[in-house]
Amino acid sequence: MATLVGFIFVLVILVIIFEMLRRRHLREKYAVIWIIIGIGVLVLAAFPQLLFWLSGVLGVKVPSNLLFAMALVLLVSVCLHLSFEQSQAEDEIRVLAEEVGILRLKLLELEAGASGGRPASGGHRPEVLPPE
Repeated sequence: MATLVGFIFVLVILVIIFEMLRRRHLREKYAVIWIIIGIGVLVLAAFPQLLFWLSGVLGVKVPSNLLFAMALVLLVSVCLHLSFEQSQAEDEIRVLAEEVGILRLKLLELEAGASGGRPASGGHRPEVLPPE
């Protein structure tokens, strides 16, 4: 019974992943990771003796301990990957913010030059935040 419940649970998760991918709520590169994980768990749910065999090969006394260890490694890997992606996104956002600030300043200078030296926006310049 527990195997059937686990199998159905994994199938529901895979359907949710595919639906999120279809609706563009999840990017392909992340969906691939979750689909691979889901298929791996689906195989373990369908053939639980694989976990017993693998725990015997690796010398783990209790197969559930191996399952928890694999889940821990998986979660740490996903967290590390997401931290890497977040760091890259922060760098890109900083560069884009700097470029927008430079473009705003150039636009104000062009407007001031076109209006005969007077700033077109009431005399104030937009704040350009320094990079962190």
